[in-house]
Amino acid sequence: MAGSAAAAGGGGRRGAPSVPDIYSSMEYGPVPEGTGAAQTWLESHGRSFGHFIGGEWLKPDGRETCTTKNPTTGEPLATTLQGSTEDVDAAVDAATKAFETWSQLPGHVRARHLYNVARTIQKHQRLLGLLESLDSGKLIREARDADLPLVVRHFYHHAGWAQLMEVEMKGWKPLGVVAALIPRSFPLLTLTWKVCPALAMGNTIVLKPASTTRLTALLLAEVCAQAGLPPGVLNVITGDQGLGEALVAHPGIDKVAFAGSAEVGRSLRRATAGTGKKLSLQLGGKSPFIVFDSADLDSAVDGLVDAVWQNWGQAQSAGSQLLLQESIAKDFVQRLKRRMGQLRAGDSLDKAVDLGALVSEKQRHAIEGLVEEARAEGAEVFQAWASLPSSGLFYPPTLITGVYPTSRCVREEIFGPVLVSLNFRTAKEALALGNSTPYGLAASVWTETLPLALEVAHSLQVGTVWINGHNMLDAASAFGGYKESGYGRDGGKEGLFEYVRPNWQARPHPGAVDLDFKTFATSQGAEIPSVAADSRVPHSSASDLEGNIPNVDRTYKLYYGGAQKRPDSMSSRAILDHAGKIAAYVADGGIKDIRNAVEAAHKAAPGWAKQTPHARAQILYYLAENLELRRAEVASRLEALAGAKKEASLQEVDLCVQRLFYWAAYSDKYGGAVQETSLYGASLLFREPLGVVGIACPDEQPLLAFVSLLAPAVVRGNCVVMVPSQRFPLLALDFYQVLDTSDVPGGVVNIISGNRDHLSRALAEHQDVQAVWYFGSKEGSALVEWASAGNLKRTWVNYGAEERCWADPREGAGEEFLYQATQCKSVWMPMGDIFAN
Repeated sequence: MAGSAAAAGGGGRRGAPSVPDIYSSMEYGPVPEGTGAAQTWLESHGRSFGHFIGGEWLKPDGRETCTTKNPTTGEPLATTLQGSTEDVDAAVDAATKAFETWSQLPGHVRARHLYNVARTIQKHQRLLGLLESLDSGKLIREARDADLPLVVRHFYHHAGWAQLMEVEMKGWKPLGVVAALIPRSFPLLTLTWKVCPALAMGNTIVLKPASTTRLTALLLAEVCAQAGLPPGVLNVITGDQGLGEALVAHPGIDKVAFAGSAEVGRSLRRATAGTGKKLSLQLGGKSPFIVFDSADLDSAVDGLVDAVWQNWGQAQSAGSQLLLQESIAKDFVQRLKRRMGQLRAGDSLDKAVDLGALVSEKQRHAIEGLVEEARAEGAEVFQAWASLPSSGLFYPPTLITGVYPTSRCVREEIFGPVLVSLNFRTAKEALALGNSTPYGLAASVWTETLPLALEVAHSLQVGTVWINGHNMLDAASAFGGYKESGYGRDGGKEGLFEYVRPNWQARPHPGAVDLDFKTFATSQGAEIPSVAADSRVPHSSASDLEGNIPNVDRTYKLYYGGAQKRPDSMSSRAILDHAGKIAAYVADGGIKDIRNAVEAAHKAAPGWAKQTPHARAQILYYLAENLELRRAEVASRLEALAGAKKEASLQEVDLCVQRLFYWAAYSDKYGGAVQETSLYGASLLFREPLGVVGIACPDEQPLLAFVSLLAPAVVRGNCVVMVPSQRFPLLALDFYQVLDTSDVPGGVVNIISGNRDHLSRALAEHQDVQAVWYFGSKEGSALVEWASAGNLKRTWVNYGAEERCWADPREGAGEEFLYQATQCKSVWMPMGDIFAN
């Protein structure tokens, strides 16, 4: 001891820096985290893992294995199985069996189970953090200080939702068996986002982690079993992409929850089209990081470092698109370059390291390719090579400036430690740049001017906006994307709707759909000749005028942009009444007419969305007033066409008026909420319109269904392109006279008659339509879902089922319609100027 003290006092060991030297240089030394707990757990399983199915480990014979390696060192950690279709069958069977009892448990009992899981995770929190770091290359301090507390928070939070399901989710029931497909980035946290709400709502799960990050999912399954979660409620199978495809295709799956790339998301949308499986997609992003000249620049630089280089840039919400106001751009870039030079890369288990390794060599090559392409285009590339270790899967922190907005590095997700910078002059220009990508996951706004921050946050087309911060997350806050960043939410009450269906609704079983998606409904395909030479043709009848004067012919045209238009095809469709006689001819709309209607809707959309909720309500009330003035006339038309009795026809018109009043009342009562998160500040939830919604109406109760679908969409600020009932379109076409007398702005409601499937195809394939609702055949439903993969628009279809009773307020109105008509945005506003955070 004395010798050691003397050595320390005499300047330390030979070659080691002295204490004064350390204080003088302020260089970091290594602070490695011991891996003993993780290694012990791996050894306890012989470093060889099977699947976790039905509450136990299964290692079927004849399976290939895959070696999981530490991406920082390349050290083998363990082997896992490459699963087969037989393993998928076993896992789904176990989940299906468990669902029978799990879904019937009282909410309080499920809440107890989730609470116990949260407590058990806390007991093993260090082990989970270590394994997450070893398995994925995530920094141990990020896993320990950020991810694991959030995992625990999610289980506690959703234990509360399980307890309150009978009250807060009254009218909803679980879906069944959920397939969860998890990406390689944030593997433990992402799977928690899927597992917690699914279990809270009474579903069971089959989980497939990413091929390169499997171990923490298997450990979590073991932890859940230790906490007493019933066998089969959570099952984990491991394998490659083919196993994920087999799981998605399994007929016993009721819901697919996916997080990953947009390319795979499109494949899943097409693979599940027409199957009746619910789908939620959390996809990539190109999140803008917007810095105004009113920002605290030093805080913004530090925030940017966390936004871009957290997890080595391998995060969907990484703020990888830097937008700088011109007046501060040069100064900001200089500060940023200095800060980049201070970043330390190295072993993910070193608590003093800022940057860990990439997950694979393939990813490093992809990043290099995009950076070199930008350099070849004339961009300036700055890279902090000095901080990089000499070996390992590392890539230097990179800043690209002087690029064009159309460059690939600007528009595509790089998924690595690469930042691309653009300049702007005005706030409008910043918004144009921020909204110019096909993605819409998240953004951050840096300014000390609160009105500017809120207006920019409101105008950005993204699912989450952080003000003077980035990557703030909480179980009580909804997180998810707009546009091609997917649909569906994780967190908060909004996330629960992804795992439930209305109580009255049965699980869709559309059966096999033998359909050539590339050719189905590509033509207008009128079933009846436009000019018929038989007695069904309605002859001009005598009017009340003297002299046997015929009635003036009525021409039913299309309606878009607030005016009646002839169809591009210059042709008509014959419409039969209930007796099979031709009642009238209507315009036969086509693709060009849909394009014109969508264009008109987009012209009207900004103004309509900015109308006050009160103003939109007044217009719906006015619609109800004018519809009631024509009550007898509309009922007579309904009676003649559909063959309904007079009393039933009058009742349907009355229900339409009631439905308009109902949705007018909701115009200012569903705008959002304050989310009660762990943030010292405010986390606001805004429910915003989708944009342009295409709606194909059913033949059942043609007027009531038309009004029931139109009203919630427009009252929540959307503009619509309506395809009325194919059999009875006259009721909707008569309705445009009501629209014209009710102060509805041109382009808010557009009506295109014709072949429902042909027009729905045009809407689903249109790149500037944000959602399609379809109520028709199972073939048409499958087509809409398949075609929607182009721009990953939201869909709501009925799979050919005619079970919905539009007159029943539980089925023809309610929360389901509000959910489908809106998308939610979380806006985070931290505090801390007066009191410490």
